[in-house]
Amino acid sequence: MSNEIKFEKSSGNVFRDLDLPDAEELFIKATLGFEVFQIIEARKLTQTEAANILGVKQPEISRLKNGKFNHYSVARLMTFLNRLNRDIEIRIIPSKDRRGQIRAIDARE
Repeated sequence: MSNEIKFEKSSGNVFRDLDLPDAEELFIKATLGFEVFQIIEARKLTQTEAANILGVKQPEISRLKNGKFNHYSVARLMTFLNRLNRDIEIRIIPSKDRRGQIRAIDARE
């Protein structure tokens, strides 16, 4: 019996690694939604306070905190970030491998 652990290097997008349809969109939604969640947590906002800022009802904040980002469009998640005083930049650049990719990069990195 071998103790060797087999692993496969990630592409950087777990949704693509799982071969899910719309993997790029799911990755962007997860990235944006997680950022919304992080800001709410960092500001120590109650769900009611966060709902008022984002212009939604409290159950929507609970949904965000539970990671159910697929319930929102990319545009809506970006609107939430704007309401939390975040700017969003979209850059279009040539692809290195001729296969276009969608990435979300935190400017703090």
